[in-house]
Amino acid sequence: MSDQVFGGANPESNTESASSSGTLTKAELIESIYEKIGFSKKEASDIVELVFETLKTTLEGGEKVKISGFGNFVVREKRPRVGRNPQTGEEIEISARRVLTFKPSQVLKAALNKDSDSES
Repeated sequence: MSDQVFGGANPESNTESASSSGTLTKAELIESIYEKIGFSKKEASDIVELVFETLKTTLEGGEKVKISGFGNFVVREKRPRVGRNPQTGEEIEISARRVLTFKPSQVLKAALNKDSDSES
């Protein structure tokens, strides 16, 4: 996937809104798959939806998602704790909840920092 399949950085790509806004949307991801892989827009949309639905159901079940060369998505359980209202200073209980964390792989970290490494 070093060919920038997911848009934005490739100057030949028509996803300029991704690079100018700094955000890649689902629609731009579908468009990128449509242009680069050659699937119909319906097929590209179905693939993207299926990938996201699979990730979502896996994470809802409390399982970890590991994408080699990209990173790990992990659901963590947070216990209830006492916090403070910053305006009044009043103590309030923050309820227990599940949070999603992402830890990038070494490959992704290296790709993100390749420009800054050459400047050092």
